[in-house]
Amino acid sequence: MISHPVICALRNSVRCWRHRAVLKASLEASDFSGWRCYSTPVRGVVTGMEEILARVVAPLPTYETRDKSPPPPEANSVEFMHFYRSLEKEDKLGFLGKLSQDFGVDHKSASELAGKLLDTQLRDLATILQVEDRLRYCLTPRYKQLLNHISRVEGGVKFLVDLRADVLEIISSKTSESPHIRDLNGTLKSLLSEWFSVGLLRLERITWQSPCEILQKISQYEAVHPVRNWTDLKRRVGPYRRCYAFTHAAMPGEPLVVLHVALTEDISDNIQGIVREFATLDFEEDVNKINAAIFYSISSTQAGLQGVELGNYLIKRVVRELQSEFPHMAQFSSLSPIPGFSSWLQGLLSQYRKEGRGSDLLSEQEWGEVEKATDSAPGTPAVDALRKLISTSEWTRSERLSRVLEPVLMRLCAWYLYGEKRRGYALNPVANFHLQNGATMWRLNWHADTSPRGVANSCGIMVNYRYFLNETSTNSALYLQNKVIVASEQVLGLVSQFQKNSKL
Repeated sequence: MISHPVICALRNSVRCWRHRAVLKASLEASDFSGWRCYSTPVRGVVTGMEEILARVVAPLPTYETRDKSPPPPEANSVEFMHFYRSLEKEDKLGFLGKLSQDFGVDHKSASELAGKLLDTQLRDLATILQVEDRLRYCLTPRYKQLLNHISRVEGGVKFLVDLRADVLEIISSKTSESPHIRDLNGTLKSLLSEWFSVGLLRLERITWQSPCEILQKISQYEAVHPVRNWTDLKRRVGPYRRCYAFTHAAMPGEPLVVLHVALTEDISDNIQGIVREFATLDFEEDVNKINAAIFYSISSTQAGLQGVELGNYLIKRVVRELQSEFPHMAQFSSLSPIPGFSSWLQGLLSQYRKEGRGSDLLSEQEWGEVEKATDSAPGTPAVDALRKLISTSEWTRSERLSRVLEPVLMRLCAWYLYGEKRRGYALNPVANFHLQNGATMWRLNWHADTSPRGVANSCGIMVNYRYFLNETSTNSALYLQNKVIVASEQVLGLVSQFQKNSKL
């Protein structure tokens, strides 16, 4: 029997051979007189940029003719895409800078219309609304028309998603501080939010019978708990597991956001039992053993869709699917990693050591336990010993050290999730995501992820965000509007212990 990877390889080889044959025939049949070669020497790149932008970015039609202007030739969009893809990384920055600055909003006309709007405030409402509409139209960047036309070309939407990924990388790396680049990012985000609205997305359940290309992408895109091999992947889409993805008609075969779910009897408190169990693969589900749905991994696959709401809607749709399949199911929860906790804790310990306040984080008794377990002297040496312990996974192999550190790390982690804020919202991005969705910060779990990655990122601690379906709307509003985090007694108890034992 031929293995699944071999079948996939054969399929891909045949598909690749066909693609090459079709491409070769197309090239031979094409008249290339109208095409331009863009393997331009560096010296001519700037000139080439200016030429192509002047050619493909059409002037904004006048307000009166905005609905009567014919669309530009599709070749303009194709030429733009081809040219951009041919550029080196540093040249793309210059190209996007020119596009956003030289083909953006006509600021002079916008200022004149803004002045006119102020002058019309005492006129009739119809006049005011017309001037407002003119101003709104005038504030449209010239390049927005081009982006809209590119979206209608085959592969155009995917191109724009990747283009925004480049823009986001420029902004995050601070390669350019240009406000024009930021405005281009805002325009792209606005367009993509419209094109990828939830009503245009398709929910797909991924199974072992799904096309191997999709399965391969699901494996590659898994960012939370990496897939080790095909057997591991088969388990994650098999019995007692569900895998769902949002797809879009403009990007066929491309999952946009992927959610992995475990169907369990109770709410899971560790990831080992979900992704590292070695149960047989071929068995039927017993519906009587399925009482809870555990969302243990959600991955966004397209960097260019950052900030476009997808994950929130995917969870809601999946809950409805599972309720339809298992009407008795009433427990929905995540089992989430806590990225950033270990690095935050290291920074906190360094700060306290520098300020000579290390004793403020732990009680005297706890420091005494740390000193005994690490054979270190009181004061700064004990703080250094604790920092060294946390930076490695060696402490997890010692039952004594694990027992000493559990109450300390659990309450510090509770504070990190509940008390550390950015602009009033949870600092931790995973916590912020689930709290925005209306989940309750429900339970912290010790030794929940004993993998090297789990220990390095969060000292092996994971957290359940519980979705009480009749409370999610209220919780979401409390968090978004009033910055209130709804948490369980366990979490609040740990936070209280932190406040009692530690002095921030």
